[in-house]
Amino acid sequence: MQYKAQIYVTLRPSVLDPAGTAVQSALRQMNYQVDSLRIGKYIELELTAADAAQAETQLHKICREVLANPVTEVYSFELTPVSCG
Repeated sequence: MQYKAQIYVTLRPSVLDPAGTAVQSALRQMNYQVDSLRIGKYIELELTAADAAQAETQLHKICREVLANPVTEVYSFELTPVSCG
């Protein structure tokens, strides 16, 4: 079965985010009242797996080994089946 994954990778709360700080500062200078801003990555992928449990297992492995640095980043994902036809 095919699945679509929407993956979000963000810095751990304890890790400084200089890009987020710069964007937040720019927005404040433009008179936007932004209380907090952090920048991350958004990734979409499609994969084939026997079932949702196997797809989730594959996604965790992909995220840990390739998409996120486990020392500085955390990830989450949403998994949905792709209808064929």
